[in-house]
Amino acid sequence: MAAFGIDGLSSGLDTTSIIAQLMQIEAGPQTLLKRKQQTTQDVVTALQAINTKLRSLSESAGKAADPTSWKTFTATSTSTAATATASGSATGGSLTFSIGAVASTQVSLSAEIADGDVLLDPPTLTVKRADGTTQSVTATSGAPADIVSAINGAGLGVSATVVRVSSGGVTQSRIQFTSETSGTDGAFEVYAGDEAAVAGGGAVRLDASVAREASDASITLWKGSAYEQTYTQSSNTFTGLMTGVDVTVASASAPGDEVTITVAPDAAGVKSLVSGVVGALSVALADIDSRTATTRTTKDDGTTSVTPGLLGGEASVRSLRTQLIEAASYPVNGVSPSSVGVNLSRDGKITFDEATFAAAVAEDPQGTADFVQALAARIEKVADSSSDPYDGTLTQQVTNRQSLAERYADEVTAWDVRLEMRRATLQRTYSSLEVTLSNLSSQSSWLAGQLAQLPGS
Repeated sequence: MAAFGIDGLSSGLDTTSIIAQLMQIEAGPQTLLKRKQQTTQDVVTALQAINTKLRSLSESAGKAADPTSWKTFTATSTSTAATATASGSATGGSLTFSIGAVASTQVSLSAEIADGDVLLDPPTLTVKRADGTTQSVTATSGAPADIVSAINGAGLGVSATVVRVSSGGVTQSRIQFTSETSGTDGAFEVYAGDEAAVAGGGAVRLDASVAREASDASITLWKGSAYEQTYTQSSNTFTGLMTGVDVTVASASAPGDEVTITVAPDAAGVKSLVSGVVGALSVALADIDSRTATTRTTKDDGTTSVTPGLLGGEASVRSLRTQLIEAASYPVNGVSPSSVGVNLSRDGKITFDEATFAAAVAEDPQGTADFVQALAARIEKVADSSSDPYDGTLTQQVTNRQSLAERYADEVTAWDVRLEMRRATLQRTYSSLEVTLSNLSSQSSWLAGQLAQLPGS
């Protein structure tokens, strides 16, 4: 509510200015609280920024420490007819082979049937698999759509669909049956009738028209040598063809053509794991340094003043920096991190030497992987102990400082109420003063008038 003016009605005093100055003095404690609140909030923001970078560092280090993230070898193929994938257990080497055939699924067709006709009556059919086992299913009717629905819902290892094959006066369709497994292991036959009819030899085959035979994939190893050997299987992926390497074939080789799979160290692939950790660590350290560094200022009189950084007085933050440096630079099992390119410079910065790392991977891929995993695990432990969302030391500091800032905010609000009451009291006091002075002035004027009317002595 806006206050009305009372300035100098009788006294001639600038009461608004007087009250403002008095309120400024009264608000001194609140001003100090506001400064503390702002400083505390600035510290919270700074700690949160560092905590975010430590969380990122923990994730990067955790990935580098995970053995499943490491593929120290990569597999390449000389032909698009085959691709290769190397796992963590792969070792260096190469293998040459020719592709005789790729695995295919069987596709069979029923006889043509006009729309509205039934293919089975009664609507029972049986699938006979390559291993001789049989399984029957009964549709709701002998119509092609109902037969397809029954097959696809029965888990027979065969899928079915209705395909239109002619149009005009009478529409003709076939049911296409497709094996769900490639290779000869997925071969099948579909018969009209139940399993007993199939076993007795009285059932009629429904898919007698085979559009594509089931076939196996085959490759020939060491072709032309005394040890030539053909390897055949139902799947197009030859798992573990080389140690830790899976090879998938896509097409048969032309006569005289061969495919060579080469497995070699992959320094470029794993380099990103290490550079990611060093990069995240450098960002975290730089942020800590920028918020704890002191600033020196030279005054006009030649003296120098030193201003501490916002977090310069936070011993826990300085200790955290030391722990990170030690985790990244101390030896692992007596071996310095510089052996894999992780270096500590004279100014306390962590750098990454890609050439040194590549040389280490080329010389000892698995040993380098084990070393970096141990180093990254150590860094992750420090980062995680500080930035864990629940019980991290830095996270708890942020929580405590936020609570303190909130208490300051509550106290500032309480002072707002207190000061407003004080302002109202001062306004009432000075208003009463003006009224009293006004009354005194009126009385003085009246007395002067009465005295003026008295007869002279």
